[in-house]
Amino acid sequence: MSSLPALGIIAGNGIYPLLLAQAARRQGVARIVVAAFEQETRPEMAKLADQIAWLRVGQLTKLLQFLSGAEVHHAIMAGQIAPKNLFDLRPDLKALMLLSTLKKRNAETLFGGIADQLSKVGVELLPATTFLEEDLAPGGLIAGPRPKKRWVEDGEYAFQIAKEVSRLDIGQTVVVRHGTVLAVEAFEGTNETIRRGAALGRGYAVVGKVSKPNQDLRFDVPVIGTETVEVAAGAGVKLIAVETGRTLLLDAAAVRAAADRLQLTIYGVRNE
Repeated sequence: MSSLPALGIIAGNGIYPLLLAQAARRQGVARIVVAAFEQETRPEMAKLADQIAWLRVGQLTKLLQFLSGAEVHHAIMAGQIAPKNLFDLRPDLKALMLLSTLKKRNAETLFGGIADQLSKVGVELLPATTFLEEDLAPGGLIAGPRPKKRWVEDGEYAFQIAKEVSRLDIGQTVVVRHGTVLAVEAFEGTNETIRRGAALGRGYAVVGKVSKPNQDLRFDVPVIGTETVEVAAGAGVKLIAVETGRTLLLDAAAVRAAADRLQLTIYGVRNE
């Protein structure tokens, strides 16, 4: 992908879009075009972009016109949209038409529909891990202290339960203590699930975070960043089990440094 003349980044919140832009630039992408969202995308993205447009969440027509007008033929979705902004969604006519065709409204169907609309204007949506493959989680001990056997067993159990829960499209994070499920992620997101479960774990909780079975890696890729590490350590979590090869460590060096400093183990589990 390093020979791409242009890359479109559909930029949600957090550091993910910035890291993607920097990695793409290092790997030789000539021109970076950013579709940014008001109240979501970090202002610093403007400094990394050759061209940027600020949109409201729900302006699908403007998004398509901007990317096609900028002669972008490959794009990546990076970062999330806050749930409060999804509830405050004011879709344009094209977005309303898309929503009306969806029997189920979740990340897979919504973003899959957007990907179909992008393809109609000549824009191919690439996997969200493109340019960041070196930051995918390896197997075994990734960061932090060497874990106790009990924690690894809980991590593997949390991993298995999270796989089943994600198969039902409920959530992708589970909190466990000594073989007992304390919390399952729903709409609140990873960090709130960790806080809720760890409060019940009383200093001995373990977290499992996975991808969905047959997950479309063009969007909704599991990520672990320094914020999640800080939240988990502050709540008393001992270990976070992540899926090998399918979880992004956002700013991997910073994630490892934070885990080492806060004595939180990050451990890669392979999906069998």
